Amino acid sequence: MTDFPASDIDDFPLGDASRARLLAHVERCLVTARVHYPALPSPEIWCDLRGRSAGQAHYGRGGLRFNMTLYGEQPEAFLADVVPHEMAHWVVHHACPGRVRPHGAAWQRVMIEVFDRPPSVTHCFDTSRASPAPYAYLCGCRRHYFTRRRHNNVCRGSRYRCRHCGEALRPEACDDRV
Repeated sequence: MTDFPASDIDDFPLGDASRARLLAHVERCLVTARVHYPALPSPEIWCDLRGRSAGQAHYGRGGLRFNMTLYGEQPEAFLADVVPHEMAHWVVHHACPGRVRPHGAAWQRVMIEVFDRPPSVTHCFDTSRASPAPYAYLCGCRRHYFTRRRHNNVCRGSRYRCRHCGEALRPEACDDRV
């Protein structure tokens, strides 16, 4: 799976948000899981996840996906919570035949007994920068969120109006009425 032995994870400085450190932590979780499930296969790892999800166990692709934007903002919390969370999904998928609930009893048991982590279903990371629509715009009645493409259109001169109040939308950062 990786070129990093599990013991190398301690060689990374606190706060390091490198891909190598993430892979080393995944490897450490895999070693921990194999103590209980020796036949557990190694997952492929992709760092291509975007949006508000921190991680995803993707059985069709045969591995785990991680959101590098969220990882980069809080690497310690990400490694402590998200990596074991997704690895627990991987374990349950391979250890429990048939359909099981994603955050059901089997997954919770793996989180507690294998990874010694609370079985938390959601993360509490700030997803505003990782969101598919991270650009906030204001009108007279509400806040609107634009994708990067629409925001770039505004930067090139396009104008948008609110469908409710009809006022022109303006970037929140440039709002001088606040």
